[in-house]
Amino acid sequence: MNENHAVENTVKSGANAATTQDTVNRRFSVAPMMDWTTSDCRVFHRLMSRHTLLYTEMVTTGALIHGDAARHLDYHVSEHPIALQLGGSDPQALAHCARMAQEWGYDEVNLNVGCPSDRVQNNMIGACLMAHPQLVSECLAEMQAAVRIPVTVKHRLGIDDLDSFEHLHRFVEAVKDGGCTSFTIHARKAILAGLSPKENRDIPPLIYDHVYRIKQLFPELEIIINGGIKTLDECDTHLQHVDGVMIGREAYQNPWPLLSQVDTRYFGDDRTAPTRMETALAFIPYLEQRLAQGAPLYAVTKHLLGLFHGQRGGKQFRRYLSENGHQRGAAVDTFKAALALVTDHQNR
Repeated sequence: MNENHAVENTVKSGANAATTQDTVNRRFSVAPMMDWTTSDCRVFHRLMSRHTLLYTEMVTTGALIHGDAARHLDYHVSEHPIALQLGGSDPQALAHCARMAQEWGYDEVNLNVGCPSDRVQNNMIGACLMAHPQLVSECLAEMQAAVRIPVTVKHRLGIDDLDSFEHLHRFVEAVKDGGCTSFTIHARKAILAGLSPKENRDIPPLIYDHVYRIKQLFPELEIIINGGIKTLDECDTHLQHVDGVMIGREAYQNPWPLLSQVDTRYFGDDRTAPTRMETALAFIPYLEQRLAQGAPLYAVTKHLLGLFHGQRGGKQFRRYLSENGHQRGAAVDTFKAALALVTDHQNR
């Protein structure tokens, strides 16, 4: 195995030198996804791409200020570049948490204005903030004043009846006036009454043209597009109109065809991409470390279930891990036994 693909056996925790200017490259990123983009997942993704910007799950300001901050903020040193996504609507609390992100060494802090779940709506978090552009502007301004690292926003096209392009235009203009220069736009509106978060990821139609028009009207802003994108060829099409692409579910469920190619395609890195099997083997030192910390095998390896998607033995790999990874005493040998079900010539 090429040592360049190995995971360092160190864990990031606590304060470290923070970025002093916006040098984060957002050409390609993996979306923040609850229960999916955990630290274990991000370490795995980093094995396939050195340069993709990775995001945490959304963390609320209350969880950081009143809960176990280290549990939410600790990450593995290999995960850089990494952005912390915050949920909240109190400018001072968000500024406080942005400072925590900087102290922990994150490369960016992002405000969630897109999550449609009832739980976050009731706390004025997420997509419901699309109805309050001035508050979002104030929140981002306070966050920017508090830190040196980049502060960005991720939002929807609109919500419920506030779904016209004119409303989206006014929202972006108001937030821009607060000093934000980088917008990631999920090209669907959110329907807050009547649809579940899962349904909100599929049912509202994608309107990519609205995102393109925002870039045309605000050429000075960095505009990242998100929503329903599955292939790098689709990314190429979007990149003719916007500055970057963010991919969510496809990067989780079928990661290798995307993440193994983006460094060469979008970041000018000519390193030979690791094979699927090299990626899995490179994950083992990290897996051993997590097991030594008491983490259950399946909780760590479930993020790799899509690695051999579409490959001979891929279904057997997933089934073996799903059936045996939960067992008491499941260890690295269980993971290796699952890998043995995938034939070597199917690694590409």
